[in-house]
Amino acid sequence: MTFTRLSRLIRRVFVSVIAALAILWAAAAIWIDGPESRALAGTLAGGLVLLAVTAALLIRPWRRTLLAVFVPFALVLAWWLMLAPSNARDWQPDVARLPSATIDGSRLTVRNVRNFDYRAETDFIERWETRTYDLDSLVGFDMFISFWGPTLYGHTIASWAFADGRHLAISIETRKETGEAYSAMLGFFRQYERYYVVADERDLVGSRTNHRGETVQLYRIGGDMGNGRELLLDYVKEINTLAEQPRWYNALSHNCTTTIWQHTRALGSSPRLDWRLLANGYLIDLAYARGTVNTDIPLEELKRRSDITARARSAGDREDFSEVIREDLPPRPRARGEPHDQP
Repeated sequence: MTFTRLSRLIRRVFVSVIAALAILWAAAAIWIDGPESRALAGTLAGGLVLLAVTAALLIRPWRRTLLAVFVPFALVLAWWLMLAPSNARDWQPDVARLPSATIDGSRLTVRNVRNFDYRAETDFIERWETRTYDLDSLVGFDMFISFWGPTLYGHTIASWAFADGRHLAISIETRKETGEAYSAMLGFFRQYERYYVVADERDLVGSRTNHRGETVQLYRIGGDMGNGRELLLDYVKEINTLAEQPRWYNALSHNCTTTIWQHTRALGSSPRLDWRLLANGYLIDLAYARGTVNTDIPLEELKRRSDITARARSAGDREDFSEVIREDLPPRPRARGEPHDQP
């Protein structure tokens, strides 16, 4: 076989695999996001696969086969992209209210900050608050990573520290309807609206350690607080946008970690895309390599000392929850010209 024929064969195999994956995705999209009737959705999804297989077996030449396969895929994709998210559904109580914010000079006022009192994961006293923060008093930016099982993947939570000792935590999550549960598979389709949980750390972190049985690590992030301020303002911009114009959550492109990367990218300070942004259980390995977390101690020791699970459980519902979980935490990396100990 000549090199030209071999390269042509490889190209055909590659394109055929892409076409097969495209049809399988389209069938899954019809089944998951299509008609509520399972019989109708199954018929449409199965019919699409049958059509593609028939085209592959009967239509020649090869380019016409591809056209016959990609046309129905394109039609399904066009329909799927037109599916509209909504803010008007029967939401679960913990995501029932949309946060919003206003800025007056350096004064940031956030409405619907969640500060629930939990007796169990789904048993709580609702408390939605309006809080005001002085952006000029921003002194730190921190990152939580919460693990519910295997450590390849986790959930990331951003938190901003202010000079008065308060912290504003924001978690990018799915907005679930009453009776709805999260599914990693469904997260790749258009099943969940995107939701920014703006909350007290005692609520957002404590509910995970104390009632969900998750393991949580907390890392102080280094860098210029001007960048931290701009990042918070970009979050606020998106929060206000979602209050008016809902958007879909996506487990790949718009999840708890890749969306943070997109926020930093919008500010023009985002590092290049890295596989550890997707397998975010290794996110701190990436941060350690880039020097944005404390590198004065070995990485494994940093992870061990950053595990705040036991301290969070001992703190319970105490008002000084944020202070307690930061006891003995490795210090924040120094920015140029800063003293060694930073909040």
